Amino acid sequence: MTTEEKIFNAARIVFQKKGYSGARMQEIADEAGINKAMLHYCFKNKQQLFEAVFMKAFSQLAPQINMIFNSKKTVFEKIQQFTQEYISFVIDNPFLPQFVIQEMNNNPEFVMNILHHANKPNPDFFISQIESEIANGTLKAVNPKQLLLNIFSMTVFPFAAQVMVKGILQLSDEDFRLMMEERKTTIAQDIINSIKI
Repeated sequence: MTTEEKIFNAARIVFQKKGYSGARMQEIADEAGINKAMLHYCFKNKQQLFEAVFMKAFSQLAPQINMIFNSKKTVFEKIQQFTQEYISFVIDNPFLPQFVIQEMNNNPEFVMNILHHANKPNPDFFISQIESEIANGTLKAVNPKQLLLNIFSMTVFPFAAQVMVKGILQLSDEDFRLMMEERKTTIAQDIINSIKI
């Protein structure tokens, strides 16, 4: 394993435990088994390291989403696959949604870089497919972009507002994880039921 790979793995573990604001570069260096000087040689500060960790994760997720959007599966199958894969990804990287929301407010340039990334999710084909199925009478007449927004919102929100969700619903960390596993199927089914004829 290269030094950079050790740093990425360590950073992911520490960010997952402590969140962005709670993580310290010394903790990441200790987790990676390197000294802090070496960590700063590779990444000058925590922000730069987090952005690198995020982009590495994003580069794994975005192609998966595009494969779902552009596949020949039905709209219902795509909704099921998206909720399964996205929630699985965020369970493994629970710090990412909160970081993105924080960066939208504090560092819009970084968010714009994500939106202009060559591999960013592109739902154009999926939107056209929804429009075709509405025209064919197999789906209710819904706004495809509203439908996509519902899918994104229902999958992202519990992770972005995790502290509040756990507090209001009185969930332990394990309860929350189990509830998110359950949402892989319940979100898809709720959305499908709302649009099928």
